Amino acid sequence: MPKQSLHHAFPKASQYDPEWVRKHSMGENVLFNLESLTKSLNLKPGMRVLDLGCGKAISSIFLAMEFGVTVWAVDEAVSASDNYQRILDEGCEDKVFPLEMEARSLPFPEEYFDAVIVVDSYTYFGTDEKYLPYIARFIKPKGHIAIVDVCFTKEIESPEQAPEFLQEDYQNYWYFIHTIEWWRKLWEKTGLVHIEAAEELEEALLVREHYIKDYKEEEEPDAFARALEHDHQGFITFFKLIGQRTRKSAYLQSYKQ
Repeated sequence: MPKQSLHHAFPKASQYDPEWVRKHSMGENVLFNLESLTKSLNLKPGMRVLDLGCGKAISSIFLAMEFGVTVWAVDEAVSASDNYQRILDEGCEDKVFPLEMEARSLPFPEEYFDAVIVVDSYTYFGTDEKYLPYIARFIKPKGHIAIVDVCFTKEIESPEQAPEFLQEDYQNYWYFIHTIEWWRKLWEKTGLVHIEAAEELEEALLVREHYIKDYKEEEEPDAFARALEHDHQGFITFFKLIGQRTRKSAYLQSYKQ
């Protein structure tokens, strides 16, 4: 793939050292997906942003450096100390605050954030119908929740309906993946957000090709890259879903027993 295509599609992300990005992405290039998502958001300096499921926090660093927002970088699987060192290395310690915690046990005040951004991780916890009511209470009215993730172009109701190339791995890696329309309905029925975008990424093909290329050079096999490589019908793609917080109260306040 010509480098110019990537530079044109991702002018901000392309400025970052590709080896640094690859080393600290936990899947496809996290900055490509994030930049595609932020094209649909009006982020301004001084805004408070929750980067939920931030992984190794390079998405948080990107948000702080490119938009001047203040970011809380939350992930349960990556050490906050390790993330803090990466944040220090990039000179973002005044703008990015790492926390090691689970997505269902957040300590923030209600209506605290201007935006909640989730890159490549919402599918791990957000399929729960109770999750949007939970996370929505931390978002200011007219604030946004914005996710970018993988999706199917056709809903799968049972393992038997999975395409042949997914059959082997479906019940391990793919059973919680859905269509864009499935996600839209999940959010709309709560009344907690107004859907501003629910669509495939314009750059989905570039993200796919770059991911396959990256993992062909890795020694360890990657089930996701393998699936993308064998998906000749475009069954798997990437989407963004953005909701603006309404003033409706969220009645499911906590996951705590």
